[in-house]
Amino acid sequence: MAGSGYQVHAAFGAKLAGLGETASDGIDSMERDAQRLAEAAAQALMARDNASAALGIKLIEVHPGYARMQMTVRSDMVNIHGTAHGGMVFALADTAFGYACNTHNKIAVASNCSIDFLRPTLLGETLTATAVEQAVIGRNGVYDVRVENNKGELVALFRGKSAQIKGTVTEAATGGV
Repeated sequence: MAGSGYQVHAAFGAKLAGLGETASDGIDSMERDAQRLAEAAAQALMARDNASAALGIKLIEVHPGYARMQMTVRSDMVNIHGTAHGGMVFALADTAFGYACNTHNKIAVASNCSIDFLRPTLLGETLTATAVEQAVIGRNGVYDVRVENNKGELVALFRGKSAQIKGTVTEAATGGV
């Protein structure tokens, strides 16, 4: 992602570079293809995700129907109460949701989202949002996102509902990633 301003966690980048090719790794070829497609979709999203890049959101891990992302609360993200603005926490959760629902390489957009803020977050804290697919039926998906602080404490719960529309996230074929 050189020049994009978007950061990829080093461990995830190493996974991208060294995804195993042998059958002995216990992953069958369909699962490998789905994983490669999820990674290609994430790379394509990162290349054009300027808003998340501006917020310093990092992709930590991605799998089909799953994304984990991090963001550190900066001084320009703090509200009048000295805590992270709820919109910033929502943006992190929404980004993880967006990546998770696009891992199948079918363009998916939010049709509804809600968030429950459970604990304030402070300047300098690193937040981790983990999005997990709950169901995809037809063109509709439901995803839950947990946002935790660097102590592992639950900060917010987010639920996103997606709708698949025409098009693909990336042109990369499963065999050519």
